[in-house]
Amino acid sequence: MGVSMGAAGMWVERWERQQRRYAVDREERFAVIADVTEHLCAGRDRPLLLDLGCGPGSLSVRLARRLPDAEIVAVDMDPVLLELGRTHHADAARYVDAVIGEDGWTDALELERPVDVAVSTTALHYLPAPVLGRTYRALAALLRPGGALVNGDHFPPEESPCADLTAHVGRRRAERTGAHGHEDEDWESWWRAAAADPELTDLFEQREKSRPASGDGNQHLSVARHTELLHRAGFRHVTPVWQAGDSRVLVALKG
Repeated sequence: MGVSMGAAGMWVERWERQQRRYAVDREERFAVIADVTEHLCAGRDRPLLLDLGCGPGSLSVRLARRLPDAEIVAVDMDPVLLELGRTHHADAARYVDAVIGEDGWTDALELERPVDVAVSTTALHYLPAPVLGRTYRALAALLRPGGALVNGDHFPPEESPCADLTAHVGRRRAERTGAHGHEDEDWESWWRAAAADPELTDLFEQREKSRPASGDGNQHLSVARHTELLHRAGFRHVTPVWQAGDSRVLVALKG
């Protein structure tokens, strides 16, 4: 049995609120990703966008509003978040269940043409560095010439003192904007509350069965190291286009 529209809307709204705790200037980051995507897709008829680690469709729905003629394929491995997205943001994207970085994950997307722009926000940092490198290569193969990966995440500088500075600036920015308000849920409390909802019981059972073993991820991988991996994968040009603390939007253009 699917999730009701009312329950999906409520959980997605609570998801949006708790996510503001973890991304400095989250809405501005979304807007910048949409700005870049819109610019890269200018003049293209029905551009194809790929949303990596889409969760409940937060980025997909914002891109769909900005580029209403785009076809969006949104991929995630979490059955709870995917079902919330399919229900609450049904018209924004075609949602695909796949584990990014695993063998054959791009086949599950069932793409019939090259991707114009792949986007992601606060998702790819869960991939261990070797898997991230493979994923960058797979994405380069999916993109059309001149296509791009637009990734919003935390990318620290190479040197530790500089990383400390950017992290501090990000924390202070979050404090000034109220992103860490005490009234809001955090990640753990959102998941505990959602797991107690009877409408989501079957989805949480699926989640426990399908979750891969957790790895170390690449949270501490510097922007310079990301750039190196992207160049090796076939992206000719890599540049940050926005930054607040160590939260950046990194754009990689395929040659």
